[in-house]
Amino acid sequence: MALSIQIPKEYAYVVLDLVAYTFLNTWMGIQVGKARKKYNVPYPTLYAIESDSKEAKLFNCVQRGHQNSIEYMPVFFATLLVGGLQHPLISAGLGALYIISRFFYFKLYSTGNPERRLKPVRLSFLALWGLIICTASFGINLLIRDVL
Repeated sequence: MALSIQIPKEYAYVVLDLVAYTFLNTWMGIQVGKARKKYNVPYPTLYAIESDSKEAKLFNCVQRGHQNSIEYMPVFFATLLVGGLQHPLISAGLGALYIISRFFYFKLYSTGNPERRLKPVRLSFLALWGLIICTASFGINLLIRDVL
């Protein structure tokens, strides 16, 4: 059976979240590049060896903050875009919370004290779970729509 979906105009906020996160991810990548120069960690080395340098941990915290954000990007994008089809304003709000918390996660992780990242990462997981619920709601509504 064919399915047609009307995209509400409020979905534009969801798309803008996607664009904002793309800019945030690009900015984080630039910060990693700057840290590579500052701490003398050449490409293609992914992480500095802590026994080789006293500043290795500082670089690794910057790199890990960006890497972790990349690891969660597919889940964030998928749940934001799909959940936003049915709940555009809620999804956009949760997306904004996710983006802001990821910014602070990265900034605090980059200080070299990994424990400082924990408060913002909890907020990002809260936002992500909200997006997962929005996405599940969309899927459930698709299934029951023909039943009712």
